[in-house]
Amino acid sequence: MMTLVFVVLAYLFGSVSFAVLMSKAFGLADPRTYGSGNPGATNVLRSGKKVAAALTLLGDAAKGWLAVFVTINLAPHDGEGLWMVALVSLAVFLGHLFPVFLKFKGGKGVATALGVLLALSGWMGLAVLLTWLLVAVVFRYSSLAALIAAAAAPVYAMLLHLRPELVLATAIMSMLLIWRHKSNIQNLMTGKESKIGGKKKDAQSV
Repeated sequence: MMTLVFVVLAYLFGSVSFAVLMSKAFGLADPRTYGSGNPGATNVLRSGKKVAAALTLLGDAAKGWLAVFVTINLAPHDGEGLWMVALVSLAVFLGHLFPVFLKFKGGKGVATALGVLLALSGWMGLAVLLTWLLVAVVFRYSSLAALIAAAAAPVYAMLLHLRPELVLATAIMSMLLIWRHKSNIQNLMTGKESKIGGKKKDAQSV
């Protein structure tokens, strides 16, 4: 029963869209009505309000981190507790992808996933973040950086000897994140994806 309560609360918490909240707070248009239509930090940045985009990024990452951090500290220190942490990790992430408050049309989950990974293991989160930064700097594609970082996350989890339940949760999140970037994959393959700081193309952003 305790696990179910935590999972439901994590999903509802994940469903809170900081892109929409920050846009309203700064008097901006709803991020679902322009650009890629994605309620995420990258699309909010298209409004020209960098502070709103930064707060969206921090908020989306913080909700993932907080949900998992609280669960780690309150869950039993046994196998059941590990499953609770794993399920909450997935629930808060799924809440961002399919938010009940936005008719189940959410963001792509990069920031929220990072927050979750940082809570599960600071070293894993740092490794994923550095992977994203390295790919982004070298290739200048935000989406490619997200895809490679997502694919690397389960590998880092295993190398750091995380428990199997947590490795499984990390792998499922990675697969979902890659799936959410299917349009970006197509754009990368056809040369239509926009580069960081480059000329905008008809592509969807992270």
